[in-house]
Amino acid sequence: MTEPQKVAAETTAKVPRRRGGGAAAGSDYTAASIQVLEGLEAVRRRPGMYIGSTDVRGLHHLVWEVVDNSIDEAMAGYAKTIRVTVSKDGLVEVIDDGRGVPVGKHSTGKDALEVVHTVLHAGGKFGGGGYKVSGGLHGVGVSVVNALSEWLRVESARDGSIWAQEYHRGKPAGPVKKIAPQGDRRGTRTVFRADPEMFETIEFSFETISQRLRESAYLTKGVWITLIDERIDRERSFYFEGGLQSFVRHLNRNKEVLHRPIYVERREGSTAVEVAAQYNDSYTENVLAFANNINTVDGGTHVTGFRAALTSSLNDWAHKAGVLKPADGNLSGDDVREGLTAVISVKLTDPQFEGQTKAKLGNAEVKGQVQAAVTDSLIQYLEENPGDGRKIIEKCLTSARAREAARKARDLVIRKGVLDGLSLPGKLADCQERDPARSELYIVEGDSAGGSAKQGRDRRFQAVLPLRGKVLNVEKARLDKIVASENVRPLIIALGAGIEGIGDSFDLAKLRYHRVIIMTDADVDGAHIRTLLLTLFYRHMPQVIEAGYLYIAQPPLYRISTGKVTKYAQSEKDRERILKEFNTKNVSVQRFKGLGEMNADQLWETTMNPETRVLLRAEIEDAVEADAIFTMLMGEKVGPRKEFIKTEARKVKNLDI
Repeated sequence: MTEPQKVAAETTAKVPRRRGGGAAAGSDYTAASIQVLEGLEAVRRRPGMYIGSTDVRGLHHLVWEVVDNSIDEAMAGYAKTIRVTVSKDGLVEVIDDGRGVPVGKHSTGKDALEVVHTVLHAGGKFGGGGYKVSGGLHGVGVSVVNALSEWLRVESARDGSIWAQEYHRGKPAGPVKKIAPQGDRRGTRTVFRADPEMFETIEFSFETISQRLRESAYLTKGVWITLIDERIDRERSFYFEGGLQSFVRHLNRNKEVLHRPIYVERREGSTAVEVAAQYNDSYTENVLAFANNINTVDGGTHVTGFRAALTSSLNDWAHKAGVLKPADGNLSGDDVREGLTAVISVKLTDPQFEGQTKAKLGNAEVKGQVQAAVTDSLIQYLEENPGDGRKIIEKCLTSARAREAARKARDLVIRKGVLDGLSLPGKLADCQERDPARSELYIVEGDSAGGSAKQGRDRRFQAVLPLRGKVLNVEKARLDKIVASENVRPLIIALGAGIEGIGDSFDLAKLRYHRVIIMTDADVDGAHIRTLLLTLFYRHMPQVIEAGYLYIAQPPLYRISTGKVTKYAQSEKDRERILKEFNTKNVSVQRFKGLGEMNADQLWETTMNPETRVLLRAEIEDAVEADAIFTMLMGEKVGPRKEFIKTEARKVKNLDI
């Protein structure tokens, strides 16, 4: 889970639209009004269109674009080492030992090195001759990095010489020059400084870059990747001969596994298929999919093929081996995916992605290619390791029984609701608005806080659901216990979209509120309940987070008043700042121990009023890291959690107990 972004809830207002891209009525809208942005000016004018955002995520996207070029060289079999260095003054340097960027006169009249760095969609990935397989998130490449850098220098060692060119905010500072004989050097060196005029911050994160490079090393086995951060004097190197098998072991490192990784590696036509899978004792599925090293977070045909192969192969083997009796029927897809960790990687010459951010693979032929490769390898593994096969099928059967119990519990709730004439939970104070896009649900702890929230809310569009006691830790519970929980079940019913793993699973289109706001006390217990709720959403309703619908309220800790003026502080630092602003002796400071201590009007003014409140939006930036954190902090194994607490304890400044 990323550090959530501060966002204020939107206010809906209808603004009259004007023709001509916003030109005021009556103003001149002629041919002269049409702008053509030359070169890389379009990137600097609208950077978010090319790198997603200008926040810290967009900043790191610059690193990914440069590194991905080096990874492409490694995938093509030409590069063996990649080194990334963040210097003390904020420069980023990426060096590889590949073929180097081509130099020489291009058909445009410019040097090929300059064209690659100054023209959008220019490179060796489009004509088919440079790379059989390539990644790069948007296909816009290093030219966008150049456009958004205050300064960039590239050096290419090839054709007997080292060639170089420098740029300032995307524009060449001079021609491509030969600076030295090539000698033993080969490959490309790129150094850049992100432009502070373009980004909210230019501080790179060692951990963020490290996670991405580790992932790249898993997906491109045999390449040695080194990260050096001179600012903090840290260095990490990544090299995985085992490739995806090592990746799966890493993902399952804090879980009890049932067997060694099942590995698939095969070339189907022009497509290379690589899969590693391993079952563990958890109750959740964790499948990561990649196409040409691009993380296809929304899946695609390669995931469809893998799932089809997994379900059919396990059923076929289980019936043949007598583990499943004819009367047992077949295991469902949900049954065979509980506790599964898998990484699917396909590399193909002409990937077809759906959506601008390449979140889903669309090549129809890949489904059959992956399905055939996984079916053959999985059947062979099960026949050679029948003991592991029985463990897997037993886990699947246990999952099937729990899922059936959960389905019956859900159906009982639905039937009871219909008979009673009340399908929504009794404690829910619903809103009058029926449009989900205009509706909010506040999830609060306890009847006391619930009472204040119900009195203080705007009932037109704000609903309130109080929860009693601790929420079930779903990381340690199967679906039947989750659905039966007195705290979780009312929330599932109130949201109206179901839960992953039962019947039709979760349907985002049926979600009754497009702002789901967790509002808990600003103390240890409140933080615990908030974490338990985040675990529930992450494991069983991730679409709510992915759609940007999950928020965390920010109630104040202090009320500071002079009698005439009242202000609220959300932290100790805020309190001290406000006290300095007043500089008077007659100041009263009240610390709120919980939401229930706040009057309804105070709660509205500070935490629920869209005009004045601050909300944190929960986001998933790194799925691998998010899964690892939830497993470590909320899972069965005590050792990793204890080690984490011991390691992080020294960073605690204010402990509220």
